[in-house]
Amino acid sequence: MTSVNSNFYLPPEWTRQSGAMLTWPHSQSDWKSILDTVEPVYTEIARQISLKERLLIVCFNEKHKTHIKTLLTQENINLSGVIFFISESDDTWARDHAPLSVYKNKKPVLLDFEFNGWGNKYPYQRDNKITENLCHSGIFSKVHCNKIDMVFEGGSIDVNGAGEMLTTSRCLLSKKRNPEISQDQIEKKMGELFSVNTICWLQHGYLEGDDTDAHIDTLARFCNENTIVYTSCKDKQDIHYTELKLMAEELETWTSNSQKKFRLLPLPIPKAIYNAEGKRLPANYANFFIINRAVLVPLYNDPADVQAIDTLKTCFPDKEIIGIDCLPLIQQFGSLHCITMQFPEGILD
Repeated sequence: MTSVNSNFYLPPEWTRQSGAMLTWPHSQSDWKSILDTVEPVYTEIARQISLKERLLIVCFNEKHKTHIKTLLTQENINLSGVIFFISESDDTWARDHAPLSVYKNKKPVLLDFEFNGWGNKYPYQRDNKITENLCHSGIFSKVHCNKIDMVFEGGSIDVNGAGEMLTTSRCLLSKKRNPEISQDQIEKKMGELFSVNTICWLQHGYLEGDDTDAHIDTLARFCNENTIVYTSCKDKQDIHYTELKLMAEELETWTSNSQKKFRLLPLPIPKAIYNAEGKRLPANYANFFIINRAVLVPLYNDPADVQAIDTLKTCFPDKEIIGIDCLPLIQQFGSLHCITMQFPEGILD
């Protein structure tokens, strides 16, 4: 794509953060039947975030807020750095309904994109209001919020802060999201809003059970400007083998703006995990979440957990690698990165 002059800049996830956001599961969401198993996962993630930075928790109502406070207090989590905000939600995938934080002329700005339930697959009207409600609440102090007339989800892209972006054609070019917008127009928009001038459009790669149309945060992630980890499969009998092999070959051919090859490190795929209905769940390790001084890594009680952690230790030598049991999360077809959103410095300060 053509280089675009832009005053906007989307910082990579490893940039120093002022906080992170969770939208807590509740009984009026699809989590209803497994709340008792999924809330401990949220509680542990809340603990780890709150030890490193501020935490914003979106609660369904006042009763829900009291319930969450009680849960956290029982686990001896310090609430002094936790902000509770009430906004009704359909579901809890903050990565896709939370605001995206950029800098405009070095000042923080929040971008409020449209969210339509991953192409009208699920109810989304309340989720789509969360960012607007947050922006009007005063929580973000004097940070300006820009409304963007485009359906877009945070989990669909990953950037390295040097003008390069990873995404998948299946998702970002989905006509159930932006039927009137061409690839050229999307590239221009990414350039204007994120200072991106090179996009790797992956044509291959997907996970069974993923209903986001192949979000990049389940497949390939930047760990620094020059390193990409990616979901890989060595079992030729696995349904993912061919697609993930072709995706790896695509990554091999991509060069940086400086015409250098990226350092590519494979992450194993866990053995097949199925729900009660026999549907395979999209377990993967690329769905890690970077916070200040640590990386939270989803684990699945699988032998590949150890290899995934060891690989990420080589990518983040200056950060603590913390494993989180995410078996309950994937029952709703997402994982750790999907339920979180980071705020760089200047947003929750």
